[in-house]
Amino acid sequence: MTKATSPTALDLPMLDPLPAETQKYFDICQEKLGMIPNVLKANAFDINKLNAFTAMYNDVMLADSGLSKLEREMIAVVVSSINKCFYCLVAHGAAVRQLSGDPQLGEMLVMNHHVAPLEPRQRAMLDFAEKVTKASAETSEADRQALRDVGFSDRDIWDIINVTGFFNMSNRVASATGMRPNEDYHAQHR
Repeated sequence: MTKATSPTALDLPMLDPLPAETQKYFDICQEKLGMIPNVLKANAFDINKLNAFTAMYNDVMLADSGLSKLEREMIAVVVSSINKCFYCLVAHGAAVRQLSGDPQLGEMLVMNHHVAPLEPRQRAMLDFAEKVTKASAETSEADRQALRDVGFSDRDIWDIINVTGFFNMSNRVASATGMRPNEDYHAQHR
């Protein structure tokens, strides 16, 4: 391992050299995003942890779903707002701005999703994510039915719950490790 600067407050530098498959993944990120997200660098001290994180992220955020990519990013921002996760607010706020083409929507979701002009489906989804984040043990069949009433299938509800749960976990790890967002995120899609 090298003494490269860690993207967190912990002294856990990336493996050097990275395994060939990991380096290829990082090269793709660099090509597509213009950077390697710090959350990936933060996990790259242990390839098994990095692989577990990326497998879960890719499944929850990129796999086939009745939820659009924008809707999943909206959930990420609302959960991260409640949890005050600086890293995820910056990174996923940029994604909402990009996918929606609306910088104001991204900012509203970061600050308070209740002020955003949302479709009933999106409002119900984000209100549910808020409840799961603040008091998951209090969710009930009535909460799930409210999602069905605006057109979500049970599979969609599963996906809403999993995106919400993933970001609750990720927010806690990012905040507790002092993870810093890539500087590039701040100016993107404004």
